Amino acid sequence: MRSQAPRGLHIVEMPTPHVMVVPPAPGPQEVVGLCERAACAAASHGIAVCDVRALAGLDLAAVDLLARLQLAAVRAGGRVLVRNASPALRGLLQLVALPVELEREVEQGEPARRVEERGQPEDPAL
Repeated sequence: MRSQAPRGLHIVEMPTPHVMVVPPAPGPQEVVGLCERAACAAASHGIAVCDVRALAGLDLAAVDLLARLQLAAVRAGGRVLVRNASPALRGLLQLVALPVELEREVEQGEPARRVEERGQPEDPAL
């Protein structure tokens, strides 16, 4: 008896990158550890996701930390995605022109990504 190959689309599970939570005030040893983790995540997943919600200081030390994480990820062949950045941190990163990718936040009343809204019957087709 011969088994047939399954028909249709094959389901491929993509590995979910691990989210690194940045502590409120990381010390020098913690920064080294975060950079190593960012490099490992970038090498294995292509992206290092950094949750900066707890980051207390919105100063050049925060910019330096994110620059180091970005450098470690790029050297490993990936990139950094900054998650849960406050508006103040977003403004600071824009001011210093640090090329990190900021995760887009869904605004109130806006549908989540990849959600199709049902159109009205009288709406023209696009």
